[in-house]
Amino acid sequence: MTSIATTDAGTPETPGTPEAPRPRTRAGARALAGRSPRDLLGRAAVHLLLAVALVTVAFPVYYAIAGAFMGPSELSSYPPALVPHSVTGRNFAGAVDAIPLARQYANSAVTATAITLAQLFTSILAAYAFVFLPLKARAEVFGVFLATLMVPWEAIIIPNYLTLSGWGLGNTYFGLVLPFLASGFGTFMLRQAFRQLPGELRDAARIDGAGHWRFLWRIVVPLNKPALAALSIYVFLSAWNQYFWPLIITRTAEMQTLQIGLTSLRDSEMADPGLILAGVVLSLLPTLALVVFGQRFIVRGLTAGAVR
Repeated sequence: MTSIATTDAGTPETPGTPEAPRPRTRAGARALAGRSPRDLLGRAAVHLLLAVALVTVAFPVYYAIAGAFMGPSELSSYPPALVPHSVTGRNFAGAVDAIPLARQYANSAVTATAITLAQLFTSILAAYAFVFLPLKARAEVFGVFLATLMVPWEAIIIPNYLTLSGWGLGNTYFGLVLPFLASGFGTFMLRQAFRQLPGELRDAARIDGAGHWRFLWRIVVPLNKPALAALSIYVFLSAWNQYFWPLIITRTAEMQTLQIGLTSLRDSEMADPGLILAGVVLSLLPTLALVVFGQRFIVRGLTAGAVR
């Protein structure tokens, strides 16, 4: 007969079944459970740093939103009020009446959208050419593209202004958009993403009779939606927050963008900061929406070309 061994607790032990390792000390139990004092202290420190960073970043946004609904007495009180006691919407109405805010809001939206679409189109075509077309001196030409990233915008803003003013494009939508139709950063980012596609896809498409144009828009672009979304969000936010170029290329309030309008609002209504905060909140709405709803696309797009 086969004998059955028993453990110290008196329970039978099946032959051939290894016994699970048991920690002999309390320190070993805590180590196995991942709850040692050092780990707990490290996690607490990380959470504390994250909380401090969250408050540092989120508090100005919160105060701008809260201040937009406060009256002048609450905004000028000491110590400052952090919560509006009497919520009012007069600041938003006053901001719209003080400057052509609706027109400037539309100018910013049109300009940012046009720049985003143009940079997407040109970056897609340039990145595809650098990856899939047999170009001569491809590495050298791509180096020239990367070199444009090292030229500061302040170094070329005056030549651009003189050129567009000479063409009669000052104070127009074309003047706001034309210098930003292409981007070396967008080309670099999409090139890294396109390089992740296996070469067998291009061979299969060629056997199927698909040319470069069909292969680009039917296969390459759909497979790189995260990178395209990340680039779109980055370009839109950059164009939306532009200040210096719209300031010098526009001359009338009807053609100025929202960021310029907020400066005019500050100059004309310095005695009422609630109007300024109301305008700031209106300018924050598109950027906050893009960051909140497009965060996963930003992360996936920026890491798409990290590993090959």
